[in-house]
Amino acid sequence: MISDKIVFLREQHNMTQASLAKTLGITRSSVNAWEMGISVPSTQYIVELSTLFGISTDYLLDISKTVTMDVSGLNNEDIEILYILKEHLKKNKTTD
Repeated sequence: MISDKIVFLREQHNMTQASLAKTLGITRSSVNAWEMGISVPSTQYIVELSTLFGISTDYLLDISKTVTMDVSGLNNEDIEILYILKEHLKKNKTTD
């Protein structure tokens, strides 16, 4: 659910509801309502959240299980390590 993903992403970025709200220019109670599943973000905030957290809108909306990652600032060796880790995790997942 989108509410769970907002909580997860906010916590992964060490943000409070208040700091996320301030970044988006909204009230903390709006963020709380999203996270409680009482309301959902408008299209504008879906786009802003995806940009802020570096994820696709499809992932946030649970349309796709694919997650993209911004690798700008990483060198080729770092990117290769991420790819190897992804393949390792996929391999272990299928053998469980």
